[in-house]
Amino acid sequence: MTDQDTLKRRAAEAAYEYVAEGEYLGVGTGSTVNHFIDVLAERQPELAGCVSSSEATTTRLKAAGLDVVDLNTAGDLPLYVDGADESNDHLELIKGGGGALTREKVIASASRRFVCVVDESKRVGLLGRFPLPVEVIPMARSFVARRLVKLGGEPELREGFTSDNGNVILDVHNLEILNPIELEDAINAIPGVVTVGLFARRPADVLLVAGAGGVEKIER
Repeated sequence: MTDQDTLKRRAAEAAYEYVAEGEYLGVGTGSTVNHFIDVLAERQPELAGCVSSSEATTTRLKAAGLDVVDLNTAGDLPLYVDGADESNDHLELIKGGGGALTREKVIASASRRFVCVVDESKRVGLLGRFPLPVEVIPMARSFVARRLVKLGGEPELREGFTSDNGNVILDVHNLEILNPIELEDAINAIPGVVTVGLFARRPADVLLVAGAGGVEKIER
């Protein structure tokens, strides 16, 4: 494994400590979560089932021999494990680099505890260096982009990408996100926006940060 993969594996192993047998488990999307699924595959906990945030994660979970159930079946979840593209000190996040932000936000909101796994490169003082993903219904793409410009961003269509929900994603560059909750609300209020990849109203409860010295645990 590369050094980056080693850090992601450490974070994934730390997240496994929160997994309880006999319960449902929400599982996110992305490279760090893939390591978490590998840990689940190796240890094979007796779960009630997994609720997946993307088709890619569903495929990987099933290949690992884990049952995948619909969120409508599972109801509220005790635990959701996912990664992030950025996290600040308040455990507010930017997510959606993999394009699964809407389902991720739904599952995070339905979960009592959200454990976020990252490597130390994802920790930032101010959110916004990573382009902010916004999922948009296709017919509203240009209208939403104009509104995002008025909010100070530079939206760019993610070329050749369609979300699992059949929508497009605008990646918004050059935002200084001084008030994440305020910006999350403002973008979500634009007609045609499905959701924005700011997780500020529902931040992580626990952030596990893998670095050269081990895994640091930060709780909200």
